[in-house]
Amino acid sequence: MGLAGLAVLGLVLSTTQQSPSQGARLDVRAAAATTRLGAGVHRLGLGRGERDGVLVIPASHQSGRASPLAVVLHGAGGSSEGALSSIRAEAESLGVILLIPDSRGVTWDAVRGRFGADVAFLSRALSWAFTHAEVDAKRVGIGGFSDGASYALSIGLANGDLFSRIFAFSPGFIREAEPVGKPVIDVYHGTRDQILPIDATSRRIVPRLKRQGYDVTYVEFDGPHTVLSEHERLALARLVGGG
Repeated sequence: MGLAGLAVLGLVLSTTQQSPSQGARLDVRAAAATTRLGAGVHRLGLGRGERDGVLVIPASHQSGRASPLAVVLHGAGGSSEGALSSIRAEAESLGVILLIPDSRGVTWDAVRGRFGADVAFLSRALSWAFTHAEVDAKRVGIGGFSDGASYALSIGLANGDLFSRIFAFSPGFIREAEPVGKPVIDVYHGTRDQILPIDATSRRIVPRLKRQGYDVTYVEFDGPHTVLSEHERLALARLVGGG
């Protein structure tokens, strides 16, 4: 299914007004690794059944040298496995550590209501990642596709002291929470998106973010509701560059 996954739930909520929500703060901060994992895909072992996630250490990662970390969130109906298959090659070539969790339900909690179980799980997953990999605390990003993009924007803006960059591929909305910090934001959206039409989503989201003082790079492309590998690479390369 890839990073894209499904996005029906995001379509429903993207056209409704989002009421302010609390509880978006992640209870975790970057820390020194205590157990360093080798290169490869590592199951987190934190979830129940198949809803868990993975930490991916690139082959180019050097022990004793911190690498950037990207948290990647799948779309509605998707999974960490699908998201990994989409973005792994780009992350590997750029030396980016990936943390790809599964949502607790069919999509992320705040998409269906309020922040809750997924915030708690993200905190646990990030804590696990920090203790098992050497992460550059100044280059931690969060992003995703569709519902995952909406959730990444919502969580990222509320945790801008943790995430230096947010990358959103075809987001539908932002669930309101108290903003913290000023992360840099990348938004990518297809002009022929029939699931989350661009006029009702990114063309409203981006100007609002700019008015609020965020540094936003916005890319529109001629395409449907999808993620282009060139945009995945660009987003990760900007995280690597730290600018």
